Amino acid sequence: MESTNLNLAGKLLVAMPGMGDPRFSHSVVYISTHSEDGAMGLIVNKPNLKLNSKSLLGYLNIPTGPSMPDIPVHFGGPVEQARGFLLHSAEYTGDPDTLRINTDFALTATVDILKKLSEGDGPKISLLALGYSGWAAGQLEAELLANGWLICDASFEIVFGLADVDKWAMALNSLGIDPLMLSAQSGRA
Repeated sequence: MESTNLNLAGKLLVAMPGMGDPRFSHSVVYISTHSEDGAMGLIVNKPNLKLNSKSLLGYLNIPTGPSMPDIPVHFGGPVEQARGFLLHSAEYTGDPDTLRINTDFALTATVDILKKLSEGDGPKISLLALGYSGWAAGQLEAELLANGWLICDASFEIVFGLADVDKWAMALNSLGIDPLMLSAQSGRA
């Protein structure tokens, strides 16, 4: 596929109702990196109902103190599901491996940030995900052309402030789209 210089880093992908892959049905994906080599993101609205942050830290032998915030654990995507990622507010600069996506959002994938969180010294706002969503070169662009996704701006409210069940509809509303008016059928004029 021809390069379009499209860079979706820092944006949200909103799955269309006709999304063929059930793992992405009604998903909202925060895109952390996007280049001609491919893209990576985290699903931010699919909680892992079998795991919470304190039990996850227990599995990693990281003690949790009384100042440890209760951070939701999400299904970040189907790739490397045992690997953890923390999407967080960009004010946190305590880890040299933090990927600063823009002035609002950053991503860290080290055990050190989990230790900082357990001590109450991590980022102010965060979302923990196991696994990630990845696309090879040109794959995401092809899915966009096939009407699999809509693109909207990422906001703190959508990513961190809403209940997971409300994020998909709110992301669509941010585009002026009523989710009830969407059809699973797509076409071209």
